[in-house]
Amino acid sequence: MEGHPSYQELSGIAQKYPQTAGSLFQTYNDLKLAQQWEDLEVLDVPACARGAFKGRRPKTDNTLYVVPCSLAESLSIEWFHQAFSDLGRPPHIYLAICAEDSNIVYYKLSPGIIKPPV
Repeated sequence: MEGHPSYQELSGIAQKYPQTAGSLFQTYNDLKLAQQWEDLEVLDVPACARGAFKGRRPKTDNTLYVVPCSLAESLSIEWFHQAFSDLGRPPHIYLAICAEDSNIVYYKLSPGIIKPPV
């Protein structure tokens, strides 16, 4: 991982939270290289002991937040509350669940109960 060109952008957070460095690296490369997000920033989410991302999908103005995690992790409601709080209470965040085979599934999370669009 250290030899990859994107590691320099992630090194500070990856060294601070080494247990989540794999999912951070995998999510960053998916957003930056595959999905080509713009203005991608690495954020510190200390209450969740990991990094996260802030950026925009191509040709959009909406700022989105992505919090990576591993498929093997156990997360709690309190963990989600802390993530929303550390990120400044955005209307929603995306949870990037990374598997060992490099698959990533993104779940859109909103605080509280939200009626799905019809």
